[in-house]
Amino acid sequence: MHNLNIKTLVIEAHENAVNHGFWEDIADLQLLKTRFSHPAFKIDVNALSTRLMLIVGEAAEAQEGLRKNDRDNFQEELADICIRIFDLCGGLDVDLEKQIERKMAINKERPYKHNKLF
Repeated sequence: MHNLNIKTLVIEAHENAVNHGFWEDIADLQLLKTRFSHPAFKIDVNALSTRLMLIVGEAAEAQEGLRKNDRDNFQEELADICIRIFDLCGGLDVDLEKQIERKMAINKERPYKHNKLF
């Protein structure tokens, strides 16, 4: 890899996922932007739900790395989580860098542990 910035990672992760068949279930991703409230969008929501569960699956694999005291596997699975998120953002045209910056600014203003126990 060359220029490791979020926008580049999002583009590269999504291109790789498309090239390896992970987006075949959504024929035209641009339609997602206009169908969120349309009843026909249900199929696309299911496809997006699958992608979210793939992220959860990578998190579960990271947990297994911890349980087995396998630091290398744990770190690899953390990378897989990011790659899956980058892919999803690339497919949905989400400016992840902008969203991270926005959310980090919000989090700086939040109270200690967000006023919760943990």
